[in-house]
Amino acid sequence: MAARVGRLERSIAWVLKNMDVVVAAAVALTIGFLDIFGDVITDDVASGATLVVLGALALGSIVERVRQPASIHEAMAGTRRALEDLAMVRSLSGNEVGEALRKARQRTNLWYFKGGTGTYLRAVTLPQCVAAAKEQRSQLNVKIDIVNPADERACAAYARFRQMFAGQRSAGTAGAWTADRVRKESYATVLAACWYQRQLTTLEMSVHLSSAVPTLRFDLSESCLIVTQDDTSRVNLLIERGQPLYDYYVTELHQSREQATVLDLRVASPLGLEPTVDEVRVLFDDLRLQLPRVFSDGDIGEIIEKALHAEDPYRR
Repeated sequence: MAARVGRLERSIAWVLKNMDVVVAAAVALTIGFLDIFGDVITDDVASGATLVVLGALALGSIVERVRQPASIHEAMAGTRRALEDLAMVRSLSGNEVGEALRKARQRTNLWYFKGGTGTYLRAVTLPQCVAAAKEQRSQLNVKIDIVNPADERACAAYARFRQMFAGQRSAGTAGAWTADRVRKESYATVLAACWYQRQLTTLEMSVHLSSAVPTLRFDLSESCLIVTQDDTSRVNLLIERGQPLYDYYVTELHQSREQATVLDLRVASPLGLEPTVDEVRVLFDDLRLQLPRVFSDGDIGEIIEKALHAEDPYRR
């Protein structure tokens, strides 16, 4: 019974939707049968019926023309939404990464970084953002989230991850990714953060140390978020501010920092323009991030060099 009622409802709906065609067909068939089986149809009636049929078809054509723009508009709206979704993320490759980072540094009062050891952060981001803030006499808020140099397992895991993409190019060279190198690079970023904080009184700096191994790097400014990878064969991503993904990652980066160990930089001892080995040792003791006992003065000198004179990894 329910099935019959359903079929009836669908039939009625179809008739109502195609009323113009139904009227035209009914009139044409009625006049046709009467003309064939009897002489009751005069020429005037036949001509009038023809006009009714043509009018019904014309009405149907008009209705279809009205429907068509609505369908086109709906299709265009769907296409527009799809294009907007695609515009949320733009791919970057090669020199585009450095250029995108340069534009992101322009007129920004904040920079959030999450990644492995922060080489580019030390080499370019911190010095240029601090210099711009000094020139503009503006405030600068920097939040850094890197691998914890005191966590040997995390350092070893990150070194293995970097080796996966280094291949044979770094085997047996001074630039090979080892747990020792990861430790020194992370210590260097902590030292750089403390040093730059002393250079700018309006710099609000926080450093967070994570035991999780990152596979991506996140650089977030007021204008955009740039996601880069250690595998140079893969594309990198740019997400403009105002897009939902930008806001999602702001929350994601905040949650990551909440789960990491935060350093109290306020207790750090002062550093000279060219920090000495002894100043650096005292600094890390103050931060309760003791350097390994096996680190010699030469090892600490290497950390100082990495902190204040790092090379831009994107420079060709």
